[in-house]
Amino acid sequence: MHRSLAFASFALALALLAAPAARAHDGHDHGAPPPPISTTVAPRADASSDDLEMVVVARAGALEILIDHFRDNQPVTDAIVEVDGPAGLVKATAEGGVYRLPAPWAEPGRTIDLAVTVQAGDIVDVLTTTLTLPPVAAKPAAGSVVMPARASDGGPAGVGDVLGGWGLALAGFAAGLAFAGAFGRRRIATAALAGLFLLGIAPGSPVEADEARDLAQRLPDGTLFVPKSSQRILGLRTLFTEIADHPTTVELPGRVIPDPDGSGVVQSSLAGRLKPPPGGFPRLGTTVAAGDVLAYVEPAVAAADVTTQHQQARELDQQIALMTQRLERYRQITNSIARAQIEDTEVELTGLKARRANLEKRERASEALVAPVSGVVAALAATTGQIAEPNTVVFRIVDPRRFWVEALAYEAHVFAARATGRPSGGESFPLTFVGSGLSDRAQAVPVHFAVDGEAKGLRAGQLLTVSARLSETRGGIAVPRSAVLRGSNGRSLVWEHTNPERFVPREVRVEPLDGERVLIVAGVEAGRRIVTGGAELLNQIR
Repeated sequence: MHRSLAFASFALALALLAAPAARAHDGHDHGAPPPPISTTVAPRADASSDDLEMVVVARAGALEILIDHFRDNQPVTDAIVEVDGPAGLVKATAEGGVYRLPAPWAEPGRTIDLAVTVQAGDIVDVLTTTLTLPPVAAKPAAGSVVMPARASDGGPAGVGDVLGGWGLALAGFAAGLAFAGAFGRRRIATAALAGLFLLGIAPGSPVEADEARDLAQRLPDGTLFVPKSSQRILGLRTLFTEIADHPTTVELPGRVIPDPDGSGVVQSSLAGRLKPPPGGFPRLGTTVAAGDVLAYVEPAVAAADVTTQHQQARELDQQIALMTQRLERYRQITNSIARAQIEDTEVELTGLKARRANLEKRERASEALVAPVSGVVAALAATTGQIAEPNTVVFRIVDPRRFWVEALAYEAHVFAARATGRPSGGESFPLTFVGSGLSDRAQAVPVHFAVDGEAKGLRAGQLLTVSARLSETRGGIAVPRSAVLRGSNGRSLVWEHTNPERFVPREVRVEPLDGERVLIVAGVEAGRRIVTGGAELLNQIR
């Protein structure tokens, strides 16, 4: 029994040694794989012109033809496509943006020249290409070792590679146990050969390769292979680069402020106690019209002032009484006194009575606080019974449709008429230059811009970035901001569409241009195709 276990152990050792040997058979070097795409991708050919680019895929005895516009990568879905091949001129059928035609002549091992005529609107183009179909893998000869495809051989790697080796080793171990128990003291070679037989070295045990699949993948050199079908799912769009002169743009920190002509404050002109109007104080966000009474202020009079007013009232009462008596005497002796003297006394008495009435009214009258402009209540500091000092801001009225932006410029610039504002995480909106100050504010010059149209979603005090155009121009390539990504090394990069299904990362140096675009000043030349739509999704492919 001990020898049986020894035989089995020896068979296991041979199995473990044979498994890695089989994985590295034929003397292959399994170092870094070459740049070409995985062998699991279906046979394909491509062609391009100034207007169109095309990919032809051979699959299941048919050809699939995918055609896009060359400059922007927009799919061509309504074209007339005719293929001149071994079967003559055949018209392809459009199915969901893909043009298909049967190809029974697409046999493995053949090299086929194709001429594809495309008529799409005003574009008529002939694209020629050569489709090479790989031969069918030959069946292994007797006694050869056949193992599944691996990542180092161009095939997918995964758990199956690991489990395959250990599974075969365990099979060899089981074979060793079986033969050791069956034959007892027979030679060690018997158990070893049985293990190797189940390991797969015996004749007639090939493993079939996986079916070809078109999968997007990042290649070892950092480029991407993305099939046309995947490009359409990701919505990839490109921009044909051109060097042009663009207005110079600077980015300034700014904040939203109310339009001076569309906003106002409500202040108390005297010290007093606040009192609500009928219906109560207006609340935040309440719409008010110019002239609406928002609050009342009851004057607050100090004790000393009250004493003085009472003294003035008594003095006026005395003067009115004396003047009244004098006027009565004058009227009794009208024959011995001039008429003018009577009239002067009457005027003086009327003036004293008016002063007395105004003094009493001043003690009791309240000041009405009215809205200076139409808008909504943006801020309030009103509570019933609150004492308001003179010049206290009780309400702030803002027209939500009229806003300005105040930016700070740290250099002397000559601004153009147009600019763009971009809140953090929000959409950009157009601005119009209003004017700039001459005095410094914290070593910066304030610059005012008016918001064009309705300022939806903005609020007073909101921080944002202003992209202001200057009178100078600067040459470069303008691309959308979404096309520029951050690489793993922290540098800016864009994806260049070099071939119909190949994308290459390019490090670039950019400068701000406006709220929607940046200027590439180095890293990309004119006449290149830069990915603009779906660039972020493209960057996630691994």
